[in-house]
Amino acid sequence: MSEGRPILSVITVVYNNVNDVERTLLSVSGQTYTGIEYIVVDGKSNDGTLQVIEKYGGHITKLISEKDEGIYDAMNKGLSVATGDYVLFMNSGDEFYSHQTVAHVFATTDDADIYYGETEMMDAKGNNLGRRRHAAPGDLNWKSFKYGMSVSHQAIYIKRSLVEPYNRKYQLSADIDWILRAVKKAKKIVNVNQYVAKYQVGGMSKLRHRQSLAERFDIMRQYYGLLPTVFNHIIIAFNLGWYWLKNRRTND
Repeated sequence: MSEGRPILSVITVVYNNVNDVERTLLSVSGQTYTGIEYIVVDGKSNDGTLQVIEKYGGHITKLISEKDEGIYDAMNKGLSVATGDYVLFMNSGDEFYSHQTVAHVFATTDDADIYYGETEMMDAKGNNLGRRRHAAPGDLNWKSFKYGMSVSHQAIYIKRSLVEPYNRKYQLSADIDWILRAVKKAKKIVNVNQYVAKYQVGGMSKLRHRQSLAERFDIMRQYYGLLPTVFNHIIIAFNLGWYWLKNRRTND
């Protein structure tokens, strides 16, 4: 703790994303909250990303630039060097909702195991696309994820003593498993009742959607059981279809 305030380890993972990484670097370095340990893990980018990162060297506590074995290997590297009271992943292209976001989160209440909030979507040009389809639940617990990723990784601050390494068995959906393990151990989970993050739609889980869905099903089966997971996925499919139909009508 720094002067009674928690230290937040913000971890950014990036590889060859020269067009978006500066948005994240600016967002983190522009926070009014001063108790931030900033860790950047670069997968040995060769497109100019590293040169952009180095411009912000004065705001970066630890820079790792080396080849990795995928995003969750890189995220585990960030976790392994984090020393803060809480950890938050703000990967390349992600942003805090405002310059005061971290200060507002920790002003909500003292010593929560987990703080979480709502997330806004952006397109590649930074335009607002509204709230993500999964609204953050009013009260978060381990059952909150039975219909999907109810809180995005950009919007959840977890006490470092609760986190474990990402399970690299999963290449695309390990975030759900990682958050679930922490949530099951948490005693005090606080909804800050505000938008705390923005993220750019897309990513590998969208490009390899079938694999992502298979991994998510396997994770949910382990936590909720086979039959409940099958039933929940029927509801997920119905909700997704209704969401698509509703938005199609809106856009027509």
